[in-house]
Amino acid sequence: MSERHPLLVFAHSDEASAFEGVPHLVTGVGKVNAAVSLAAALREGSIDRVIVLGTAGVVGEGADRLSLDTVYQVTGLVQHDFSLPSPTIAPAGEVLLEETATMATGDQFVKDDAQRTHIAGLGAQLVDMEGYAYASLCERLGVSLQIFKIPSDFADSSTTDEEWDEIVFAKSRQLRAFWEDRLN
Repeated sequence: MSERHPLLVFAHSDEASAFEGVPHLVTGVGKVNAAVSLAAALREGSIDRVIVLGTAGVVGEGADRLSLDTVYQVTGLVQHDFSLPSPTIAPAGEVLLEETATMATGDQFVKDDAQRTHIAGLGAQLVDMEGYAYASLCERLGVSLQIFKIPSDFADSSTTDEEWDEIVFAKSRQLRAFWEDRLN
């Protein structure tokens, strides 16, 4: 059996753009892509923990509004686009940061004020499209998971896909600096 090692995971290749030369997996966007790609990687059996880096939208208001310039460790995950009750999942990885957040996951890029309000009402401060799938899979397989997200936008009606396409490269560089300073 090969030596066990951590797996660095990104949902979108643009989020990983500053990680050239660093081994990583890009799963693809959305819960299905995230689960299928990560499951295939974990099937090899050599991975002892998963570290997810990426971007997320901020859904809180006022005192709950997170900074766009801080990396947060996700310590709880919920689904926002699933009508049946689903449990909150707490990733089973060591909490390294004081800056923590609960994140909601759904298969859509959130850029709507009503949607954002609904998601914040679930107790989430961040929103993404893959986190719950990673957490569910790792929980079922008994694999340690840490998720670190840097906000890219406020997930409101002023947010556009084009805005994310421009911002994501700067966010990738911020994640690389975080990786070098805190995780590597």
